Amino acid sequence: MVYIVKGEKKGEKKMPEPPTKRMHTDHQTAQLNSYKGDALELKCINTIRTVAADMVQKANSGHPGAPMGCAPLAHLLWASSSAGGIGRNHSASNPEWWNRDRFVLSNGHACALQYVMLHLSGYVDCSMDQLKAFRQMGSATPGHPENFCTSGVEVCTGPLGQGISNAVGMAIAAKHLGATYNTSDFPSIISSKTYVICGDGCLQEGISAEACSLAGHLGLGDLIVIYDDNNITIDGSTDLAFTEDVKKRYEAYGWQVLTVDDVANGLDDLRAAIEEGKKTTDKPTLIKTRTAIGFGSPNKEGKASSHGAPLGTSEIEAMKSRLYGMDPEKSFFVDEDVAAYYKQQSEEGDKAEVEWKADFAKYKKAHPGKATELERRFNNELPEGVFDDLPTHVFGKDKANATRKFSQACINAVAPKLPELVGGSADLSGSNCCLIKDAGHFQRDSPDGRMIHFGVREHAMAAICNGMFAYGGMRPFCATFLQFAGYALGAMRCSALSNFGVIYIMTHDSIGLGEDGPTHQPVEMLESLRAMPNINVIRAADANEMSAAYQIALKSVNTPTVICCSRGTVANLEHSSSDKAMKGAYTLIQEDGQNAPDLVLVGTGTEVMRCVDAAKALLSEHSIRARVVSMPCQEAFLEQSDEYRRSILPGNIPTLSVEASSEHGWHRFSHAQISMTRFGMSAPLEELYVKFGFDAENVASKGKALVDFYKNLGGNVPDLNARPTFVNFKGSAH
Repeated sequence: MVYIVKGEKKGEKKMPEPPTKRMHTDHQTAQLNSYKGDALELKCINTIRTVAADMVQKANSGHPGAPMGCAPLAHLLWASSSAGGIGRNHSASNPEWWNRDRFVLSNGHACALQYVMLHLSGYVDCSMDQLKAFRQMGSATPGHPENFCTSGVEVCTGPLGQGISNAVGMAIAAKHLGATYNTSDFPSIISSKTYVICGDGCLQEGISAEACSLAGHLGLGDLIVIYDDNNITIDGSTDLAFTEDVKKRYEAYGWQVLTVDDVANGLDDLRAAIEEGKKTTDKPTLIKTRTAIGFGSPNKEGKASSHGAPLGTSEIEAMKSRLYGMDPEKSFFVDEDVAAYYKQQSEEGDKAEVEWKADFAKYKKAHPGKATELERRFNNELPEGVFDDLPTHVFGKDKANATRKFSQACINAVAPKLPELVGGSADLSGSNCCLIKDAGHFQRDSPDGRMIHFGVREHAMAAICNGMFAYGGMRPFCATFLQFAGYALGAMRCSALSNFGVIYIMTHDSIGLGEDGPTHQPVEMLESLRAMPNINVIRAADANEMSAAYQIALKSVNTPTVICCSRGTVANLEHSSSDKAMKGAYTLIQEDGQNAPDLVLVGTGTEVMRCVDAAKALLSEHSIRARVVSMPCQEAFLEQSDEYRRSILPGNIPTLSVEASSEHGWHRFSHAQISMTRFGMSAPLEELYVKFGFDAENVASKGKALVDFYKNLGGNVPDLNARPTFVNFKGSAH
């Protein structure tokens, strides 16, 4: 027998006839009889499956298969211990509770699963109305998890591999904070665990290999990852591209690997595996769990077709008829007994938080200094006087140095007052000049150390720092060469999207690194970073500007900052100013006389001192009165008032920008550019600067040519400020 799908023309598409009531009852009875567990437990799991499928169907967009397959995993992680769950500590009434057990859905496309669990647990952002608004404009249930949008979501996941790597950072943060603030009389002030659900795609991404290798080395025992091993990716079976032995790989990383072959017919094995993971304190745990994608769907279970598209109304109806306790005629339905089951977890979570708060009150009386510092750190408040010891340098007195050395001085000036400043380098600590003196090294046996050796793992390093920031109480930093930001860019983008104030120290920031050649010389990287929303990119010209860079970075709690540093030496500049540099751009050398300048030279970093020399030559040799503007941070400059911006860059004066990087992005500030239009070369620094035209002689020559160009046009200089700025975004955002 066949029937025509409602709304379709006869003959277009035929589907199996819906099951009769008897068939419906038989299917559900069969599932219950085969299930080795409580009937209510099975009904709860089936509710997760069906509501997730309903969400995707109503949105006509999304990924139903993974939530349906992972429902048993989520149930255990969100159910109370008294009701057979693992008793993960979290509180719907206070999602920011410091000592909550973190949960990361690394396969973020399965986010309908997480939203259903948040709803069942009483999180206000995931009301039933919000579940019905899945993937719609302005909802708290976007198409992938967004930490700034939905309370209870820790990090932005979706780019596969990011979430599991963030979780490594969370586990590092918990271990470090626990080692720093727990005491013999209060050993559990910071004692959270981090749980992850991840999929095949997460483990195929190279970033997860980097992060998990480090997690194994560090022995992060409070990290438990449940691997949704469903044998399906978008293209089809994982056999197409992923046939390695994941268990052996993770064992080689130093993880405990447990295998669960079936969660469809009972949860005892997974429950035992999670408990074993909780007891194992010297290594992280991966639980390789066989699931069926699209579980319960009569025609799409175990198939790629259930991955990234709605199942279809008739398929969902048929699925509900097969799943114990479900009613095919109801959508977005949570029965009273299921709601009561999860309410118990919510109540137990609130109780756990209340008990922790009572302990913390006692801790605060016994250890007021530690408690006050923890409060300050989790409130993202900078300590009093944190910038007091930042170096200031005097022109003509202090010696020239590379800006990476000035950066090192700044780190060590703020670090003694800022214990939350924790981080390290991708195996380049000496070159990046980012070591904190006497800070100790974060290792398996010294988790109170503040210097993390990330190894040659740039992408994971950035993602781990995101996880550390997300945990709270931390201001992570990480370092590598600027060119290798390309390796880390996916995670750096997540920093900006997530409003995580991670500090990136990127040295060897131009062709000025010299002999290592074009493989290491960044050309496009500055503009690539500047094109990203919500990120500060700073290129200091001397020590005073570097002090400004660290003030901007540390004050920017919700914006990541990239501090770009030179390998080559720069002199401290006359008239440079930390206070002025914090405005993003300022007049370093004022033109002679009272009239407007003949020319404006605007530069960044190591090119500023060459602009200064060029301005002197222009005045002495050609009587051209040039203003020199240093622009360490375009983003900060664009935040200033129109009046201030025009006072620095008038717009109608011939303006030449000088930066040993791509010219793109400079056209809004300058009429002409001295920049990189090709890859660099291997040679000593000064030879390269002459070769590519960044020497003072060429800057002066091109500056004169620019002035002459507009003189020949009758002095008609286009005003770069005389153009409209349109705001095209409508309404408010999250």
